[in-house]
Amino acid sequence: MKKETICVQAGWQPKKGEPRVLPIYQSTTFKYETSDQMGELFDLKESGYFYTRLQNPTNDYVAAKICELEGGAAAMLTSSGQAANYYAVFNICEAGSHVVLSSTVYGGTFNLLTVTMKKMGIECTVVNPDAPTEELDAAFQENTRCVLAETLANPALVVLDIEKFAELAHRHGVPLIVDNTFATPINCNPFQWGADIVTHSTTKYMDGHAMTVGGAIVDSGNFDWTKYPDKYAGLCKPDESYHGVVYTEKFQKAAYITKATVQLMRDLGSIQSPQNAFLLNVGLETLPLRMERHCANAQKAAEYLETHSKVAWVNYPGLQGNKYHALAEKYMPNGSCGVISFGLKGGRKAAGEMMDKFKLAAIVTHVADARTCVLHPASHTHRQMTDEQLLAAGVAPDLIRFSVGLEHIEDIIADLDQALSCI
Repeated sequence: MKKETICVQAGWQPKKGEPRVLPIYQSTTFKYETSDQMGELFDLKESGYFYTRLQNPTNDYVAAKICELEGGAAAMLTSSGQAANYYAVFNICEAGSHVVLSSTVYGGTFNLLTVTMKKMGIECTVVNPDAPTEELDAAFQENTRCVLAETLANPALVVLDIEKFAELAHRHGVPLIVDNTFATPINCNPFQWGADIVTHSTTKYMDGHAMTVGGAIVDSGNFDWTKYPDKYAGLCKPDESYHGVVYTEKFQKAAYITKATVQLMRDLGSIQSPQNAFLLNVGLETLPLRMERHCANAQKAAEYLETHSKVAWVNYPGLQGNKYHALAEKYMPNGSCGVISFGLKGGRKAAGEMMDKFKLAAIVTHVADARTCVLHPASHTHRQMTDEQLLAAGVAPDLIRFSVGLEHIEDIIADLDQALSCI
């Protein structure tokens, strides 16, 4: 099926007399008729549900839809995009492990890997995604367990050369994890270019209406963990916390997601609520339509900003002169996303002043929903960073992140025009 059809039809498949719309399984627990039936679940001999902290049918139907959109083998939902990235890495890392991280990832992800997970004994080497192959190659160590990057960096809009990173990761015997939040599976499928695991903050375009916080992890099923049994002992050797099960033997292409579910979700419990999964599913049904409009509006807004006398620079991959235009054409030929970043000739001070001049665009920490919103990262999400750290992360101190919504483009441009005229 085409992606438009998958968004509407995949996941929940009602049988005779069942609800046409995906039900919300609003229950913490599930009943069985015999003790043996429950025991089979805990032994992982049967599939099913016993407690929503681990799995819930509503969640699994929505995860199945996202899995099909990405072309993966197995998927799971998490309580947030942060939880998705944490689980994706921690599922194959432990104290003493090492991660190669793109410097331009979202600030929360950067802090998660370089500060919080460092306290857990997981080291991280930060690399410039635009660096030459030889420089990137040098970042890998004997204890490297994965590479983490973003398809489209938030908010720097750096387009990742997925093929280059996948080849590097595989040469060193580790998987490439790609956060595909901004592009969504409508505009990019990283698995087609060699990525092994994809994560999402479903809070953004997938939900699309700023109603629910959530995340997703999708495994391609393509990385052969069994080639590196010592590196990935958690997948390839008996898990004594689960009756000695060997995930790669029992679950094969679903090994990675099964381990993340029965081990990490069991112990950490960052499950997405069934109600949020239900709302996410509603958002997914219109995702292709919305992405088409977001991209069309963003293209016109970027072209307008590019010609404005008070604007110093505009970063949007759809612009012909953009540094990442060729990569965007390769990996996202139908459009990238609805987010633009730009700076003003008045610098950081002028950018801060412009925030208060918008009338239609709202100042919010959120991004990528139906309503146009705006943020000055140096004053808001990245304010803990120095100017030097901002630049290293690909976030200029004067950068304004403008998330173009679904309003009429003439109204969006009119709001930009009046705000610029006030500074």
